[in-house]
Amino acid sequence: MAAPSVYGAINAVSAELARGGIAKAHVNAVDDYKYRSIDDLFDRLAPLLARHGLCVLPRVLERQVVERCEEGERLLFHVAVRVAFTLTSVDDGSAHDVEAYGEAMDASDKATAKAMSAAYKSAMIQTFCIPLAGSEDADRSSPRVTSRAHVAEPVHGWEQWTRDIEDIVSLCESEAAIAHVQERNRELLKSLGREQPALYRELGDAFTARREALEQRPAASPRRKRRSSAVKPQPPVPAREKEDA
Repeated sequence: MAAPSVYGAINAVSAELARGGIAKAHVNAVDDYKYRSIDDLFDRLAPLLARHGLCVLPRVLERQVVERCEEGERLLFHVAVRVAFTLTSVDDGSAHDVEAYGEAMDASDKATAKAMSAAYKSAMIQTFCIPLAGSEDADRSSPRVTSRAHVAEPVHGWEQWTRDIEDIVSLCESEAAIAHVQERNRELLKSLGREQPALYRELGDAFTARREALEQRPAASPRRKRRSSAVKPQPPVPAREKEDA
């Protein structure tokens, strides 16, 4: 009994990709690592899929969205998807499902599309065993991992700590006092942004509201120098002028 055509097509695509692979030609400037872009994968894979009569049909099984803050500043949408890719042979309609996960973050509406691209890359690279072109041996270097400092949650919890800071800010009488509160609690504020984004935004609103309240205060009018009703004493007349008089 002949094997389903889908497996023959997968094998044929893998054989062609094994000759040259897909190089990691791009560099992530922020985290300093090389990667293969989704366009690199499409450019190499699309002609091979068409040549060997293999279709790749995606289907999202799960999707989760979480709001996060980037270093306590910009709001980002973190999307995680679980996607099933059905590889179908056009020869006999035989098919095989491959599942993969993808995660991505974006400040607007691109997070889901990025997560789908990540899932596709992962699924195709593993399904067709796509090698790297010109990659160096993994034993050539040994990167050193440094641990990131972690600020523990306050004893009374983030909720109570946020309320305490809000009370302190409401009593600040100057911009300098507000800045002092921020500087003194900088590390805890960063941790709050990572651990509790909603509380962080609430606390940020409290800082903003207090600053606006201070700006709206009427400026104190300068005090006028009070005139004295008493007659100012005259300077003494020199003795010589008295004799002339």
